[in-house]
Amino acid sequence: MKASKAIIRCLEKEDADVLFGYPGAAVIPIYEELRKSEIKHILPRNEQSLVHYASGYARETGKVGVCIVTSGPGATNTVTGIATAYMDSIPIVIITGQVDTDLIGTDAFQEVDIKGATEPFTKHSYLVRNAEEIPTVFKEAFHIANTGRKGPVLIDIPKDVQEKDIVFDYPEEVAIIGYNPTFEGHKGQIKRALNKIKRSKKPVIYAGGGIIASGAEEELKAFSEKAGIPVINSLMGIGGYAQSSRYYAGIVGSHGYQYSKEVIARTDLLITIGARMSNRATAGFSKLNENIEFIHVDIDPAEIGKNRGFTLPIVGDAKYILNEFLEKEIDTDFSDWIDEINGLKEEDERYRSKRSQKNVLNPHDLIRTLSVNMKEDACLVADVGQNQIWSALNFEIKKDRSFFTSGGLGTMGYSLPAAIGVSIANPKRQVVSVVGDGGIQMCIGELAALREQETGVKIFILNNRKLNLVREIQQDVYGKGNSFGT
Repeated sequence: MKASKAIIRCLEKEDADVLFGYPGAAVIPIYEELRKSEIKHILPRNEQSLVHYASGYARETGKVGVCIVTSGPGATNTVTGIATAYMDSIPIVIITGQVDTDLIGTDAFQEVDIKGATEPFTKHSYLVRNAEEIPTVFKEAFHIANTGRKGPVLIDIPKDVQEKDIVFDYPEEVAIIGYNPTFEGHKGQIKRALNKIKRSKKPVIYAGGGIIASGAEEELKAFSEKAGIPVINSLMGIGGYAQSSRYYAGIVGSHGYQYSKEVIARTDLLITIGARMSNRATAGFSKLNENIEFIHVDIDPAEIGKNRGFTLPIVGDAKYILNEFLEKEIDTDFSDWIDEINGLKEEDERYRSKRSQKNVLNPHDLIRTLSVNMKEDACLVADVGQNQIWSALNFEIKKDRSFFTSGGLGTMGYSLPAAIGVSIANPKRQVVSVVGDGGIQMCIGELAALREQETGVKIFILNNRKLNLVREIQQDVYGKGNSFGT
């Protein structure tokens, strides 16, 4: 069997039903075999957008999104998309073509060291020189991408390797030396965490994107309600907890709710689950109770304590650990604390209602109106800039996995291609892209792909004729009227 055919067989073995690709000379052997396959090929109009398509697909399905591009500029154009997926822990496998093995290192036409270039922001990367290794490499790549802290994996395959003959033998399992993610929490740490919860007066669960990545939405809801603990989301955690719940305490971060920041200021125990505690996410943590204690649950041990010291670390998967919490007896009553929070929430809502201007097209009101008129299971994909802030603060989450955005890297031009990826994954779902005039111009070519695929994505462009978030930062720092280039 030709190695190019083996690559397609590997994808079929991994249940990849869609391949987002942009062809070129270094991958035409793979494309010839793809032509004979039942895997659906989607042609975006730009390689950066191509990775965002795969991101939307992966976030909607929970499966690995798969991309293929040619060598040189085809590969380098994926870099921002790969970094975006890495920062937001999205499982993607990127296949890149490469020049023939005897040309590597000679500065050949369209040669680039894409493996080396992307190593800082991939979970793992391969340069396949031996065609016989292809089945094992693909099995490992899919396993790494979608286990532990999820993320992108790159496979770089020289063209001559694709044309080799091999014996195809796809492994059922893989054992990767040094890669053994922890899923279950340490029982002693679980017990200590529950004791801290029982002793606390005003605990808060700070839920990040790890809740969604592990599919722990129901477990979070069950634990919050069983223990009576309020839940605050990070930007990436939006969609992991129902906003209609009386235990919901808003969004915190540089652009979160004011009342949520006050809740953080009053808590005596912050239980962080699946959040990186980055500087943007913890911008509302400036005022903290001097006696506050911290519990940090994360599947990636490198994240615990990286940005903030923690009283009690628990390494493991959010879904597993929440189930371990639920198995234990929890006899707590935080009803006074919940009433206090709901009082803050009502006060905040009254303030925001007063600020709403009648007979003026207010973006906050626009997103609220959009939210009311969207289907219950609809998905909103926000871009980056003020539109992201307005969407996060005003879109009502009715179902799990209903709000996607580029949170970690903040990549403009993410919304439309990611929304198309969501729609391709689930054609029956109502999908809305909210984007600014700056962001849409970075991916405007994808309108052609949108038409070609006949997806039902609706696009709302919030056009203020400026890059206004940057403009406001300039004016905040240098004084009103001092903006340039925006």
